[in-house]
Amino acid sequence: MNNDIRIRRAEGTWVVRAGGAVLGETQNALELTEGHLPPVIYFPRGDVAMAFLERSDKVTTCPKKGRAAHYDIVTKSTVLRSAAWSYEEPNEAAAAIAGHIAFYSLDTVQLEQL
Repeated sequence: MNNDIRIRRAEGTWVVRAGGAVLGETQNALELTEGHLPPVIYFPRGDVAMAFLERSDKVTTCPKKGRAAHYDIVTKSTVLRSAAWSYEEPNEAAAAIAGHIAFYSLDTVQLEQL
């Protein structure tokens, strides 16, 4: 299985919504593909309303990308646990996603390309 990481600029405008609120909108998203896994869209932190996110205790490790910090999304009505993640000091293979954050596509979190 091919586990090469490829990062490229994601075409168009991307929006992430949760709890009826727009958390982020960007024309500078990055698309990361790894092997045969589905692509992941990473938003620049500057284009995300980070006030809605609180760092959780969850940390995961990927041998190719490094350690990922996870974030809860706090909306008016609920807390979506570990619904986003960020490689704050990624390994060299994923260096381009430093300063970016990705969101799990859940029933309660919508990612959309406009």
